[in-house]
Formats: sequence, structure tokens, C-alpha cells
Amino acid sequence: MSAKTANRVATIVIISVAVFIVALLAGLLGFILVRGIGHISFDFLTSAPQTIKAGGGIGPQLFNSLFLLVLTLIITVPLGVGAGIYMSEYAKPGRFTDFIRLIVEVLSSFPSIVVGLFGLLVIVNLFGLGFSLFSGALALTVFNLPLMVRITEQAIRGVPREQKEASLALGLSRWKTITSVMMPIALPTIITGTILASGRVFGEAAALLFTAGMTSPRLDFSNWNPLSPTSPLNPFRPAETLAVHIWKINSEGLAPDAAQIAAGASAVLVIVVLLFNFTARWFGRYMYKKLTASK
Repeated sequence: MSAKTANRVATIVIISVAVFIVALLAGLLGFILVRGIGHISFDFLTSAPQTIKAGGGIGPQLFNSLFLLVLTLIITVPLGVGAGIYMSEYAKPGRFTDFIRLIVEVLSSFPSIVVGLFGLLVIVNLFGLGFSLFSGALALTVFNLPLMVRITEQAIRGVPREQKEASLALGLSRWKTITSVMMPIALPTIITGTILASGRVFGEAAALLFTAGMTSPRLDFSNWNPLSPTSPLNPFRPAETLAVHIWKINSEGLAPDAAQIAAGASAVLVIVVLLFNFTARWFGRYMYKKLTASK
């Protein structure tokens, strides 16, 4: 086979694989949206679910998922970005640094059910936090922290060495060089890592069964006292997320329209993830242009 023919064959194979992946994703999204979007309404998005009769919605579960996302990012992003900066700029090569990287790789491959059991034994029982949003956020941090550390480290290392050396040559400190020169360049990659971590927060169910719980108290959305057990802003209350609700309503099947509720909830979950991804990418480009003064 000549080089020209081999190049043509390789190009066709690569394009075919890419088209197959796009078609598979489009088919999956289309199936979920077409099956569930007809069940979405304002009442469905705002009302509480019914377990013994038809009707109800996913209002508390949708709010719990968004609240859990915020709590998890508040914990994960500072720790992950800080650890990534340390590993790329401050940690000296050696056995200790290699051991830290090994631990990060091991944590990133842990099964979610194992992390859930760890959260149940340590976070829920040993620390006495109980089934709560905060316990779920800590368990999800175990998932997302290795990803954030690894992506931040690679993003910082990907900054051209000439820019770093030029900043240091001008008399800027190492920290000022990191925050003013390297971080703006690495920001789009870090935001991509945050998006990947956030997608896992939305879709995770196994770990949250053992940490956040499978029930939610009746929330009073007029009560904004974060210490009240019925307040939606209380991070120490049990909370059923949207992904857990989909699993629960399918497994129990108590509601007559359980299949329709699960289909609508799945469509809402996909739409929320897509909206979050697009918004986060727009914000990343906006911050990159602002921090680097590029047009």
C-alpha cells in the first residue's frame, strides 16, 4: 500500500469513528429528550413528588442537585487547584511526589459504591454528620479532587516556559507569576476539568445513596434560615438528588406514572447538564479574554 493510499484509508477510518461517536451521542440525547420532554412542565419542575398517586414533580430533587453541586465545587475547586499548583510548581521531584501522584491515580479509579460505603462509615457515622448534603459533598469530593488536581497540574505545566521565565526575569515573584501569567493561560483547561467534575456531581447516585440519603424533608422555600431543618439552604439535612430520585422511582414503582416521571426527570437532568456545560464554557472564554486582554 502506497503512502497516499494509507493516508486516505487512515483519514476515512478516523472520520468514520468521529461520525460514529457524534451519532451515538446524538442518538442517546435524542432518545432521552424525545421520551421525556413531553412530561416537563412548570408544575413538574416546581412541585414535590407523589409516591402513591399520579402527578407530582421533581422540584425539591432538582434544587437538591443544584445545591449539592455548589457545595461540592466550593470544597473541590480550591483544594484541587491549590494541590495542582503545588504539584506543578512547588513540589520537588522525588519519591514523595511520585507517591502523591500514585495516590491521586488510585483515588480517581475507585468505584463509586466503595466511596459511598466509605462515606457511610466515616463521614456519616464516625464524624456524626448523618445523611446530609454536606456528607454527600464530601463523598463527591473524593471523586472529583483527583481529577481537579491532575487537570490543574497539566494545565500549569502546559504554559509556555518562555512566558514563565520572562515574568520571573522582570522581577515578579513566583506566586505573582502563577496568578498573573500562568493561571490566565491555564484557566480554560481548569474550567474544562471543573465541568467534568460537575457532570459527575449531577449524575452520581451510588455514593449519594449512602451519604446524602434517599429521602428529603418537606422543604419550606420561604424559610431561608440555614439552621432550620426545613430550610432549603440547610446543608446538614438529608436530601434526595435528581439522579437518586430517578433510580428510586424506577426501583420502587409505587407511583402509577413512575415511568413518565423517570423519563421527564432524565430529560431535565440532561438539559441541566448541557446548560451548565455551555454556560461554563462561555464563562471560561470570557474570563480568559478578560485576564489576558485578548479580543
